[in-house]
Amino acid sequence: KSLLGGKGANLSEMCNIDLPVPHGFTISTEVCSYYFDNNETLPANLEKEIDENIKKLEKFTNTEFGSETNPLLLSVRSGSRASMPGMMDTILNLGLNDNAVNGLAISTGNARFSFDSYRRFIQMYSDVVLEVDNSLFEDAMEDIKADNGLSEDTELTTEKLRNLVDTFKDIVLQETGEEFPQSPNEQLSKAISAVFSSWMNNRAITYRKLNNIPTSWGTAVNIQSMVFGNMGEDCGTGVAFTRNPSNGDNSFYGEYLINAQGEDVVAGIRTPNPLSKSNDKDVLIDNSLEAVMPKIYNELNNCRTILEKHYGDMQDIEFTIQKGDLFLLQTRNGKRTAEAAIKIAVDMVAENKIEIDEALLRVEPESLNQLLHPALDTSVDTDFLLKGMPASPGAVSGKIVLESEEAVRLAAAGESVILVRLETSPEDIAGMHAASGILTSRGGMTSH
Repeated sequence: KSLLGGKGANLSEMCNIDLPVPHGFTISTEVCSYYFDNNETLPANLEKEIDENIKKLEKFTNTEFGSETNPLLLSVRSGSRASMPGMMDTILNLGLNDNAVNGLAISTGNARFSFDSYRRFIQMYSDVVLEVDNSLFEDAMEDIKADNGLSEDTELTTEKLRNLVDTFKDIVLQETGEEFPQSPNEQLSKAISAVFSSWMNNRAITYRKLNNIPTSWGTAVNIQSMVFGNMGEDCGTGVAFTRNPSNGDNSFYGEYLINAQGEDVVAGIRTPNPLSKSNDKDVLIDNSLEAVMPKIYNELNNCRTILEKHYGDMQDIEFTIQKGDLFLLQTRNGKRTAEAAIKIAVDMVAENKIEIDEALLRVEPESLNQLLHPALDTSVDTDFLLKGMPASPGAVSGKIVLESEEAVRLAAAGESVILVRLETSPEDIAGMHAASGILTSRGGMTSH
């Protein structure tokens, strides 16, 4: 983990135990240290090594990086030694340009998917690498949906997505004074530098301070061939926990979206569906993965068993379904409430998966105050204004604030505040930490 980062180490480990992982390679944390020690430049030999590994990916996938007819598309993800969900940057669908998007449409026979991938890439690359305000793209997306009476991104037609791509490119030109970059090699080089740079962005620095993570650790960069959850109704993406991270029950827990890419779930952009077809009250859920794609659900459930046995701990898994095939994008020890941590530790001793000493070490002493949080008394018959998904163990009251900065200011003045947002983003971390509670209108219980 110190060399490959947590994500890179676990991807390699999943390859070793024959789980379905997209082909890829990792640029080590040592390069991150070099990058910051040498005025944010990359080692001279790195480009040659990347080219050699890209050629290996081309052989594995029968595609070609930079091709306009059969392009290899890449994901570029950060991955530090410690898990820092959502704090650093990711770029998906890298390698697309104005010509390759048409080639991808022809090679896949799916023009809608191709332009959906391109608009996602322009937005992510512009946000992370070109530092264009992401809200400009979000506003353009909301405008085109409102103008056409649509509520979901998935309702946008191929033609509407073509228009959105043109709008996004216009935003880039207006904000940067330059056209969106068309060279895949330039895209990749700048994306790698941007992901390393994200180790020192404000939200990552704040997260490290809150969680006592040393700056010297740095981040790795994981480059993988893309698998696509947005190619149609037999595709999807999701997040799964091998046990319930809220109460510790030994049940498969998670959420997924049909016809989506990973950031749609973890960023809370759309509200997802559950994995399993029964919820806590034993009510059958028809839109669950278990009901809609039983074969994939069973494969995922099998991976759940293998991973938990291998790591000896509850795992948090991200997955993609492409045309009925399952791929695991990452696994890591799952974050959990104090109540869940105690139950999981005790249960795993009873299941002979860990020793008692290990179980004791898994419960952070300072986390036990969570067990003393006030909670709603469910035995009382009460009229509620609204009900939502319970993403945390406590109940809270406070003053509603709509901006992260305001939450920080009022909390510092001694007020209890609830941060209310359409969806939270990593930039909100300071306000999320300052607030007594958080309420969003989008997202699920597994969103970062």
